[in-house]
Amino acid sequence: MAHDASRVKDLGDFTTTTRVVPLALLACAIGALASGVAWALSRLIGLFTNLFFFGRWDWALVSPTGHHLGAWVILIPAAGGLVIGFMARYGSEKIRGHGIPEAIEAILMRGSRVEPRVAVLKPLSSAISIGSGGPFGAEGPIIMTGGAFGSIVAQFFHLSGAERKTLLVAGAAAGMSATFATPLAAAVLAVELLLFEWKPRSLVPVALACAVAAFLRRGLLGPGPMFVTPPHPTFLSVAAIGACVIAGLLAGALSSLLTMAVYAAEDLFGHLPFHWMWWPVLGGLAVGFGGWLFPQALGVGYDTIGSLLQGHVPVQTIGGILLVKGAIWAIALGSGTSGGVLAPLLMMGGALGGLEARFLPDCGVGFWPLVSMGAVMGGTMRSPFTGVIFLLELTHDINVILPLLIATTVAHGFTVLVMRRSILTEKLSRRGFHLSREYEVDPLEVLQVADVMRVELPPMPGTSDASQVAFTDETLRTVVYRMAENKLTALPVVERDAPMKPVGSVALHDLLQARARNFEEETKRERHLGIGLDGHPD
Repeated sequence: MAHDASRVKDLGDFTTTTRVVPLALLACAIGALASGVAWALSRLIGLFTNLFFFGRWDWALVSPTGHHLGAWVILIPAAGGLVIGFMARYGSEKIRGHGIPEAIEAILMRGSRVEPRVAVLKPLSSAISIGSGGPFGAEGPIIMTGGAFGSIVAQFFHLSGAERKTLLVAGAAAGMSATFATPLAAAVLAVELLLFEWKPRSLVPVALACAVAAFLRRGLLGPGPMFVTPPHPTFLSVAAIGACVIAGLLAGALSSLLTMAVYAAEDLFGHLPFHWMWWPVLGGLAVGFGGWLFPQALGVGYDTIGSLLQGHVPVQTIGGILLVKGAIWAIALGSGTSGGVLAPLLMMGGALGGLEARFLPDCGVGFWPLVSMGAVMGGTMRSPFTGVIFLLELTHDINVILPLLIATTVAHGFTVLVMRRSILTEKLSRRGFHLSREYEVDPLEVLQVADVMRVELPPMPGTSDASQVAFTDETLRTVVYRMAENKLTALPVVERDAPMKPVGSVALHDLLQARARNFEEETKRERHLGIGLDGHPD
């Protein structure tokens, strides 16, 4: 049946209502709270680093690289792992891991409800883990912690599950925004990884929370950019553009290798004959041994990342990052300790770029480390746009947007073809939950009842109850919800101006036509234009 203006005049592009206004105000408050949490976590990491490695009470964020402990350093991460194991077993098991899979699990499987104690134990355990030399970043824990605070705030109000999810994600994204001064990348990460929808009802509150957190960060942690880079060329040669493809392929390969290493380590720990509480101790010993051999592998490593972007890192250090840092990071994560993945991915991506700079075209100091950082992050986390925007905001170097887009997209495509799941979703899969990362317009939103209803059937009895009928101009998705709510498998169809006179019926079988049409568009291949053997169009 053909569409006409009268049938669609009342339909809008979005279904968002004025409920988004109070939700946005709550999200702004959560964004302010998340900025404070990010500041507190940074201070805690500094305190524990100073206590563990230098024996002093100081809140300043320092690198453990300059310690003078000698071989005794091997025991420091093990001691931190022991504390975390006890916290996880007797406090909350949710503090294990790098935070983002746990946030996704809370969103999809627990109604966006997070236990209040997680909001305290997660940042504390992460500060101990990183402060004792763990090769992690603070972003994963702050994402989980900010999400926990967002969930707690949401649970004080009369909200739906979808609204609780929005506030949880607002807290998580605001935490990342405050940690790195990257509000746009945090909002994009929320869309690519946490929200599982693209709707104003969730995007508006989350983006505002990120903006508030980034604004308040200026007074707490500084304005950014987090890493300063030398100027890079605005235009690249054809050879340099082709080299970006090579960098993307290499980044995709490294992303796949790192993901497999993490879960290979987790499988090895899973075969140990004792309780998982003791696994972080063994992981800590591996970290300590690696840190003894190569001190730059300990801790967050922001100073090393900055050096990579400045081109001041010798090849021996680059090799140490890729081999030692990569190995102890995979082992430590596999042991179930607490820590994030973004900073280590940046460091290892930068090291890869440092190697590439020795054989790829010269595009300026730090160019290939910067490009490879974004590509490794986007490929490993399967969030390519986040990888591009994240590096742009970290460095404020707009000239690298094109090479970043090419390399990150290639790395993303490589990992999608090589691995079924990412480093973030593999953990959920191992818990028996399949997660699809593909978003598309629901075909039930495209078609209306008039497109699939059956008019040849005997008319069904009329009804004055609007919940028991379908209107010809309604979308199929609306009708599906109505059937589910009323436990019906078929509805009479009426015109809006004649609600007592059925013009047909619609059943579940009819609604499947939308899915069948979508499946045909996905799978049926045909040529409509072509060139014949005589050189003329067919």
